[in-house]
Amino acid sequence: MPMELTQSRIQKIWLPNDSHPALPRRSCGPQLTNSPTVIVMVGLPARGKTYISKKLTRYLNWIGVPTKVFNVGEYRREAVKHYSSYDFFRPDNEEGMNVRKQCALAALRDVKLYLSEEGGQIAVFDATNTTRERRGMVLNFAKENGFKVFFIESVCNDPSVVATNVMEVKLSSPDYRDCNSTDAMEDFMKRINCYQASYQPLDPDNDDRDVSLIKVIDVGRRFLVNRVQDHIQSRIVYYLMNIHVQPRTIYLCRHGESEFNLKGRIGGDSGLSNRGKKFASALNKFVEEQNLKDLKIWTSQLKRTIQTAEALKLPYEQWKALNEIDAGVCEEMTYEEIKEKHPEEFALRDQDKYYYRYPSGESYQDLVQRLEPVIMELERQENVLVICHQAVMRCLLAYFLDKSAAEMPYLKCPLHTVLKLTPVAYGCRVESVCLNVEAVNTHRDQSEEAKKGPNPLMRRNSVTPLASPEPTKKPRINSFDEHVASSSAALPVYMPQEVPTHLPGQPLLGKACLT
Repeated sequence: MPMELTQSRIQKIWLPNDSHPALPRRSCGPQLTNSPTVIVMVGLPARGKTYISKKLTRYLNWIGVPTKVFNVGEYRREAVKHYSSYDFFRPDNEEGMNVRKQCALAALRDVKLYLSEEGGQIAVFDATNTTRERRGMVLNFAKENGFKVFFIESVCNDPSVVATNVMEVKLSSPDYRDCNSTDAMEDFMKRINCYQASYQPLDPDNDDRDVSLIKVIDVGRRFLVNRVQDHIQSRIVYYLMNIHVQPRTIYLCRHGESEFNLKGRIGGDSGLSNRGKKFASALNKFVEEQNLKDLKIWTSQLKRTIQTAEALKLPYEQWKALNEIDAGVCEEMTYEEIKEKHPEEFALRDQDKYYYRYPSGESYQDLVQRLEPVIMELERQENVLVICHQAVMRCLLAYFLDKSAAEMPYLKCPLHTVLKLTPVAYGCRVESVCLNVEAVNTHRDQSEEAKKGPNPLMRRNSVTPLASPEPTKKPRINSFDEHVASSSAALPVYMPQEVPTHLPGQPLLGKACLT
């Protein structure tokens, strides 16, 4: 007999109508892997491994794949509160090697917990992993637990690039808090030398021919890809081949105030109000003052964004993907009309705004999938101004600021305000520029009822072992001795003669006022 199905009221998708318990909410996202995947970073210090780890994690979380970075350098800092010098990383420092061994074991133990019990789909093991012995240990760990493995090796032999990375990122780490920049630079370069002698790069032509991997050479100048296993690995490869580290600025703003904004109507394709036209003129002046070279301008295919762009007197490109969220049967209605004509839909959207799908329309989750090509192209470009819509801007902003699914639909993106995004080492700096043209306020805060209720939405900004909420906080490494027995029972007892990478403990992003 065919199985009976029931349509989900929030997502408008069909689900089996049986007595089985409901799946955890995080399973609502796209299931892009048949089994969990461990991404293993490889490379010498100051080669951009942590930059890649955090940026890739931000992207995967944004598209709905629960991902977390397990940064061995952070574990090492918890075990060793005071860093003295590069001597700690010398291969002949037995005590240091023992601490590093326990740190790696603790990180892998947490990887197993995250992928097996906490609903994670991808774990990024961020360490140097510069010897075949260490990589073999990770491969054995993954095989024993049924995890796939994908290696990402960052290779850079340009001394100027390495020196720039050390100056911009490494010297501000907690390791060098009380050290002047000259001494810190000298110490870190000696730390790199501790790894250099034993470094064994991935070799897809010989020893690693059966391993899934990508080698990123000279910050994206060349790529070497080997044995991509599945869809998610192909998406990772595609993403890594699109990002760059060149200085640039991304500007996000909404169209000028529209006639429908004045009437409180959502969606539609109305033109600009008089104040909206004033904003377009103010935006033109703002763009001229920025004096940007080769600025690209993108709009949606809706009238109000095109009218705004026309005032700039510059070439612009229309993207259908940038059109506002489709409100389906609620298009061109006010919220009061929706509440009156579709009271259940109105209540359901307040209950779960990210996953809620308008009848015959879209959800924020749908919008994220639609905007993925825009994000890919934004990563390829340099200076870009995106003139878009409220829900679209929220999705784009959530990507750059690593916001959760719960936060995304409530990000404040007021009319007549430009957000200036400047990529920095491990995140994005945001400046909010109001162009001083009055406009209606279209922002709706989360209802008090929704705030009080249980929030089933997953966190998307899990970028370090301590970044996401944990029901019970487990102590990390207070001393390496107390972990020997438990670690050895759960994981292989041997460890390569290699030291983990140093990773700075800076937060990914600073706060930005978006109001």
